[in-house]
Order: sequence, then C-alpha cells, then structure tokens
Amino acid sequence: MTSPHLAPLLTRIAEALERLAPPAPPPADFSTARMFRHDAARNAFIPAVDYPLAIDLLIGVDRQKARFVANLQRFAKGLPANNALLWGVRGTGKSSMAKAAFMEATLTWPELKLIEIDRDEVAALPPLFDCLRARGERFVVLCDDLSFEDGAAAAKALKSALEGGVAGPPDNVLFVATSNRRHLMPRDHAEGRGLIAAAEDAEEEVSVSDRFGLWIGFPAMDQAAYLEAVRGYAARFGLAAENIDRRALQWSLARGSRSGRVAWQFIRDLAGEQGQPLP
Repeated sequence: MTSPHLAPLLTRIAEALERLAPPAPPPADFSTARMFRHDAARNAFIPAVDYPLAIDLLIGVDRQKARFVANLQRFAKGLPANNALLWGVRGTGKSSMAKAAFMEATLTWPELKLIEIDRDEVAALPPLFDCLRARGERFVVLCDDLSFEDGAAAAKALKSALEGGVAGPPDNVLFVATSNRRHLMPRDHAEGRGLIAAAEDAEEEVSVSDRFGLWIGFPAMDQAAYLEAVRGYAARFGLAAENIDRRALQWSLARGSRSGRVAWQFIRDLAGEQGQPLP
C-alpha cells in the first residue's frame, strides 16, 4: 500500500513524465493527395504530387502491364489479389509501371491510395499495416529497389507484415516491391559471415520472395524495343529530329545500356534541345 506521504510525489512524477512524452500523432488525412511517402520515424504520411507518366508510354512491357493491371484492378474491386514482386534489369520501368498503373486505376477507384516506403524502413511495415487495417481506403504500399542488405532481420519483418500474424494480412493493403534481384538478396551476402549463418539468412530471405503471389520479370531491352520506346516518346510529345534512331543509339552506347529509362533520358535531352517542355 502506498504511503500517503509518497502519493503527491508520485503524482508529480507521473505528470512530469506525461509532459515529457511526445504527443500522439494526429490521425492520418488521406484526402489531401493520392500518393504519400511514409516517414517511419514520425509515423507520418507526407503527401506527394501525382505521378505524371501515363502508363501507355511504357513500351515493350505489354505483357507485364497486363498482368500487373489485372491484379491491381481485382484489388481495387475488393476481390482477392496477390502481393506483387516486380524484378529484373534496372531501368526497365518496374517502379514507373506500378505508379502509372495506380494513377490510372484511381480514375475508376478514387478510394485507392499509394504509400511509398523507403527500403530501409522495412522493419516498420508490421505497425504500418496494422495502422492501415482499420481505414476505409484501399492502399497500395510500394517499396522501390527492395533488398535485404542488413540480413535476415529485415526479411523477418517483411514476412511478418505479409503474413499479418494471428489477424492475417489486411484486406485493404496490397504490397508491391521492385528489385533488381528475384530473391531480393545482396550480391555480397556471404562476405564476412560464416557459411552456416549466411545459408540461414539466405533461406530466410528466399522464403520472403515466396510470399509474393505475383512475380513479374522485366528482361533487358533489345535494340528494336529501345528504338520503339524512343519513337513512341517522340511521337507523343511532338518531337522530331533527323536520324533520330542513330542519335538514340549513340546515346545508349554512351550510357552503356538500353532501357526505357535511357530512352526517356534521350527524349528529355532532345526536348531540352528543341525547347519543348515535358511532364
């Protein structure tokens, strides 16, 4: 039983601790934008501007677009859908396709919201999913360039979020990740670690990729697809130049790769040369 002489002191200590405690964050307001960035340190959702690239500008990935859009539309309708892993060569439009498809879907389903998280904040996914579970909106949570540089701890956090614990995964959240690697592991995974520890981490990380029901691969662009992308961009924005194919190929040779990103960078250079604004 507490001494009556201690009661006032304990009350003052409790009041001081309450003053020192950070205030609870205000309820998230998702009416201000369609896309948000999650700040895990502050548990805040920062509005972002709409993604400007139209999905029909992504050329050479028609099969990938069809699979991703069909899955996203099922999710938007409240039907069963799979978390998606978009993997493959850098610059082939993985992140662009996810954002552009989302923007197009919001024209039909305005209750859709996209939340982008940093790959270093994967550990914050379980509480984020719990926070979103009670909301009336439907959320696409996007993690760009996901990999597990820190080993199995981040992999366990992601697996926990995707499985949802005893409550199961939230029905109103679709997780989408992009990665240059199909199994999300860094190339120097085994360096500096014992073989057994590295093998256990590898098994943990590979088991996470198995939690994605939809895997969509993005292979490297060949020359024909690269030039088709350049011509498509040029036609869309009213750009013309002599020997545009030759110039585009010279641009790709200087960059050492052919991809949708390199095609877009060439178009930006051409538009700047001609004084033409782009979105």
